Amino acid sequence: MNAWNTHQISNQFDELSDYNLFETDQVLNEILVRYGSQDQQILARFGQKVGTKKAYENAELANRHTPELHSFDARGRRIDYLEFHPAWHKWMELNRQFSVHAYPFIVEQSSSKWVDWAARFFISGQVECGNLCPNAMTLGSIPLIQREPELWEKIGSKLLSNEYDERDLPISQKKSIWLGMGMTEKQGGSDVRANETYAKPIAESGRGQAYLLTGHKWFFSAPMCDAHLVVAKTELDGLACFLSHAGLRMAVKILSMYKD
Repeated sequence: MNAWNTHQISNQFDELSDYNLFETDQVLNEILVRYGSQDQQILARFGQKVGTKKAYENAELANRHTPELHSFDARGRRIDYLEFHPAWHKWMELNRQFSVHAYPFIVEQSSSKWVDWAARFFISGQVECGNLCPNAMTLGSIPLIQREPELWEKIGSKLLSNEYDERDLPISQKKSIWLGMGMTEKQGGSDVRANETYAKPIAESGRGQAYLLTGHKWFFSAPMCDAHLVVAKTELDGLACFLSHAGLRMAVKILSMYKD
């Protein structure tokens, strides 16, 4: 029996894929030349990988299969584990390989480092933009962590690393890490001065000391990250920024599903 054919499909184009997002972007190339970039060969490799059919498929899969929160394991123990589709990890690995997370701090001597980083960010976001948040959060955390020499000595190389480590482990056991941020609260929105989360010193107070944080956050940017910078009020110094991570067996608990 012949298939039921009602019409011929015409005047439709195939999905765009298998092209180089960098080499085909004349404006981007001209901007890089204007600012003295010497990074075109690496960007061309990145543009080629991002533009493959497989990369587009991974982007679609990562967004179709959204993260799943596992609050407890099979025996009832609290784990607060976020499970991501393998396609998401493929995207994060690709970004890490090409330093989207930290490029200006890896090539500090380059005069065009920020333009070269912006090109990476722009290219990646054209195919899958969900990865931009953990990349931007990690990038933004680096200059702050660098202001704390002892802390930078412990985790700096893990922040800069081009190796992707998807394992859900404490920072000390990982080859590379991502940093997120927990800033805003329901009553304050973008005005962090209205925050009510407070920090109480466990022993001594002051810079570099351990604190117990109590409160809530409206959302954590990139909750899959290995650690978070969290803003809270202190009794003596007002608003302060704290690093909370799994190695501390975080007091932060995911109380409900992430916001839509």
